[in-house]
Amino acid sequence: MSKGLEVKDLNIYYGSFLAVEGVSMSIEPRSVTAFIGPSGCGKSTVLRTLNRMHEVIPGARVEGKVLLEGEDIYGSSVDPVNVRRTIGMVFQRPNPFPTMSIYDNVIAGLKLQGRQKKSTLDETVERSLQGANLWNEVKDRLKKPGSGLSGGQQQRLCIARAIAVEPDVLLMDEPCSALDPISTLAIEDLIQQLKTEYTIVIVTHNMQQAARVSERTGFFNLSAVGKPGKLVEMDDTQKIFTNPTDKRTEDYITGRFG
Repeated sequence: MSKGLEVKDLNIYYGSFLAVEGVSMSIEPRSVTAFIGPSGCGKSTVLRTLNRMHEVIPGARVEGKVLLEGEDIYGSSVDPVNVRRTIGMVFQRPNPFPTMSIYDNVIAGLKLQGRQKKSTLDETVERSLQGANLWNEVKDRLKKPGSGLSGGQQQRLCIARAIAVEPDVLLMDEPCSALDPISTLAIEDLIQQLKTEYTIVIVTHNMQQAARVSERTGFFNLSAVGKPGKLVEMDDTQKIFTNPTDKRTEDYITGRFG
């Protein structure tokens, strides 16, 4: 069951440095939300706070709330490991476990949960690879290393690994930036299919990609070097790209800065 996220008054720190200030937003369930903006404005930093990946960096911390179906994922009784299972992440560069087979890559998360029954694992591998549009390409070489796949296939393998544990939300940090145009198109098609089951948030430098894949877009910006990044505005993607409310958004979209 896909769930939405509510972010309230989020301040994100690296040590004493305030990197992102005052972010509040709603992320709709079963839809794609894109984050755009110039480099260094905090898009990926915000993304990593949505599943508590930010805090693995020494000295990093957040203030504010991130609510998943009303529950604050930063609550004192909440296990961050469970948060990261419920809110999965796909990174910029494909990162399959290099010494593991394709099969073992997909079930890595299930093994950590102690789920060992072979029939269950077999079903999960097929379901997840089907879900990542990779099954037909790899079903005859599941025991071969995942690192032997092409870049685009490796990224789809990482998506299969993320959805194998059945998350509610899928975060994607520039998932196509290391891929060629054909592989990028395959990932974009996949995102359109996955949003029927998952809430998806994608960070992208490619504005055309944001316009193609998302229903809603948030534009982040820095007021000056050394100042915190801020969410300038968030709205339906079509409105952001055709009639934004804030002139800074319009200047970025039309290429006047950034």
